[in-house]
Amino acid sequence: MAEFDLFATNYQELLDRNVRITGDTSDYFAAYKAAYIARKLALTSGKLLDYGCGVGLLSRHLKRRMPGMRIDGFDVSQDSLDKVDKNLLSQGVFTSNPDAVGRSYDVIVLANVLHHVRPEARQGLILEAGSRLADGGKLAVFEHNPINPLTRWVVSQCPFDEDVILLPARETLGYFSRGGFRLLGQDYIVFFPRWLAWFRPLEPFLNWCPAGAQYAVVASKLPG
Repeated sequence: MAEFDLFATNYQELLDRNVRITGDTSDYFAAYKAAYIARKLALTSGKLLDYGCGVGLLSRHLKRRMPGMRIDGFDVSQDSLDKVDKNLLSQGVFTSNPDAVGRSYDVIVLANVLHHVRPEARQGLILEAGSRLADGGKLAVFEHNPINPLTRWVVSQCPFDEDVILLPARETLGYFSRGGFRLLGQDYIVFFPRWLAWFRPLEPFLNWCPAGAQYAVVASKLPG
């Protein structure tokens, strides 16, 4: 049984409890990532794969932001996939079978996935994701920033992050450079908790600052 099957029943509740120190919910962070992708890629149609989609929190917000995109999802936890919104299931494929995942995606998103993968297997996952992109397709990775002490504390308290190994941005960038990708951007994100929300409009201007709670890396697949 997949590790996340153990938490599928109350996954969002556990996640909300884990991030309550920020004053926000898991839904806020999913919406934040969807807004980032919509702004960064500016796509209105095509195919997107949410790799490691879980119960579909991010997929739901991606569909709201980019209604013309077909959203597919893959996750190792079938119990999590059983919780995905029926509206998403009606417009795309959500599966735990890697053979059922499509090809030629315009965008693939790995949101907080790599830290759950053994370090020696991370490069292979990036290559596998890249093999499912169309030429010129974009791969977006979101990860926790281990430089941020609050991030490290939140991860240490999370029941489904036990024994994970966080990876700094330079490690993720290395996987892209060795995997035949052209870097489009690297941004630090999520700087202000809810009680400092009036500063949040400044966050796009702080993308260079390694104090963000998370970071995002976007790259395109080179032809050939």
